[in-house]
Amino acid sequence: MNPSSSSSSSSSSAQTPIWVYSYVKLRFFNRIRRFLRSKTPKKPYVSPTESIAISPNITPTSNEAIHVAEPDCDCTGGIGGGADEFAAALRRTVKKLHFGSWEEKEMAAKVIVNMAKEDVKVKKLMVELRVVPALVSMVTSDAVGRPEVAVEALLELAKGSFENKALMVEAGILHKLPSNIQAMDESAKHDFARLLLSLSSLINSHFTIALQANESVIPFLLGILELTSNFETQRCCLETLYNISTVLENVGPLVSNGVVQTLLRMSSSKGHSDRALAALGNLVVTSQGKRAMESSPMVPDSLIEIMTWEDKPKSIELSAYILMILAHQSSEQREKMAKSGIVAVLLEVGLLGSPLAQKRALKLLQWFKNEKQAKMYPHSGPQTGRIVIGSPVNQREVQEGRKMMKNLVKQSLYKNLELITGRASAGDSAKLKNLVISTSSKSLPF
Repeated sequence: MNPSSSSSSSSSSAQTPIWVYSYVKLRFFNRIRRFLRSKTPKKPYVSPTESIAISPNITPTSNEAIHVAEPDCDCTGGIGGGADEFAAALRRTVKKLHFGSWEEKEMAAKVIVNMAKEDVKVKKLMVELRVVPALVSMVTSDAVGRPEVAVEALLELAKGSFENKALMVEAGILHKLPSNIQAMDESAKHDFARLLLSLSSLINSHFTIALQANESVIPFLLGILELTSNFETQRCCLETLYNISTVLENVGPLVSNGVVQTLLRMSSSKGHSDRALAALGNLVVTSQGKRAMESSPMVPDSLIEIMTWEDKPKSIELSAYILMILAHQSSEQREKMAKSGIVAVLLEVGLLGSPLAQKRALKLLQWFKNEKQAKMYPHSGPQTGRIVIGSPVNQREVQEGRKMMKNLVKQSLYKNLELITGRASAGDSAKLKNLVISTSSKSLPF
């Protein structure tokens, strides 16, 4: 083989990366130029007569006429000059983000945040310039503050952009979450929680697929919930768990990671009870979620306690819904609820709760009324045999059951009226008790 030919082939192969690099840079600058042309407004046409009319005493050939015309040129050129400066800044920023050092990438990420806030079109341009994958790669950095800067830029790019969110998931953001949550400060925890909440809006497509392939997202959310005391950060985590729980395929990973116990604990806080109970409502309708709740030592006591919160009607409705699911065709759960004093609470909710809470409380009361005599259809609770109408023995049992329920209603009303009159601190409690006792048997459909 000729030595000259071998040397020429080796030199051409060595020059190939340079040509490829130049071609990539040329395409990059062309894209920026097209973007800036679409952004820069056209200059309005000004006739020579109009320019002369600005200063009628000055001839167009004099130096003063030229001096008068300069401010117009500066004003129109100011936009073009600003666009040129923006283009130069964008070129420098993206170049540093792709090819610069870590410190330059960190500064470039901060500039991208400001650019994305100023102009929405920049978010679309960032897709073509492949800024999102570069920012995602910065999340794994061990330098203090650097992942937070990248997350802040990703948050700004994700606002109102489905495409950018999908690119973040495709770039593997869920696989690059920090492993040491204890080393993160409150600001970093809050930013990561906000980012995951934003990405969870893709729950029916990209996020679900990536979530099933990655087992670290749910433990990461639970870790933030355990270690943070910030209310907004906890709210973001709970809303993300709620979004995840809306997909049936995610129930298994949620239950296996102990989400049920965490949600039950968070539901005891009035500030987070609505969202935590909503997520539990999505889980309890599945067999895995129902078994996990039945085995929890907090059930049913914590749910019954929530039903006594008069200032949280939404939480009462959700708690009653969960208790209905648990009590359905489960004598063991109904027995546990009865021992925890659910009947008195249901009576109070049935009288003073919201319309939906009253409906659910009365349905539960119907199941607890007398399981041996009540008609229970396949969709409405415990299954028992039908009562033979007309039998004297059954009629006597029915009358005894009615008397027993009336006594329970009266006893519950005594307690409830004492609480109500004590809170109101007005009126004659004895007269009010007598009035309600005389009409209590007519207030419930027994």
